[in-house]
Amino acid sequence: METTMSKIVFPSLLRILVLGAALPLTVASSLAQGRMGEHFIESWDQDGDGYVTLTEAESRRSDVFAAFDANDDGYLDAEEYVLFDEARETDMRENGGHQNGMGMNPANGMRLQANDADGDGKVSKDEFVGNTKLWMTRLDRTGDGRVGLEDFGRGR
Repeated sequence: METTMSKIVFPSLLRILVLGAALPLTVASSLAQGRMGEHFIESWDQDGDGYVTLTEAESRRSDVFAAFDANDDGYLDAEEYVLFDEARETDMRENGGHQNGMGMNPANGMRLQANDADGDGKVSKDEFVGNTKLWMTRLDRTGDGRVGLEDFGRGR
């Protein structure tokens, strides 16, 4: 029999573990290390080839969604988005920024307003993951269908 405490602690612990793997939600410039986009590539590139593909980004966004859907209702509501936004801000602060080489803030593609396709004030998993293609298209400055360091103004 599951206790109330385990219902509270386990989801929180799970979110912390997933957060550690999936939180680099921003396309951080990593200016402090001098490598624009490095943090994003390291965090989102699942096969280690130096590029983030649409499939990898959809997978990560699905993980991120699960990490922040605190009540497991299949939606990120305004309250859950407060925690999500705080986590993104912390990530940006700790990893050197949030803009790609064009001055665009790719983290905006993770915001509630950018993902709430039906305007109901909450974001379903389908909306969040479904918005990945548009988000990736905006990040893919080279137009090659994947995001790498060159999309941040740096070559490989």
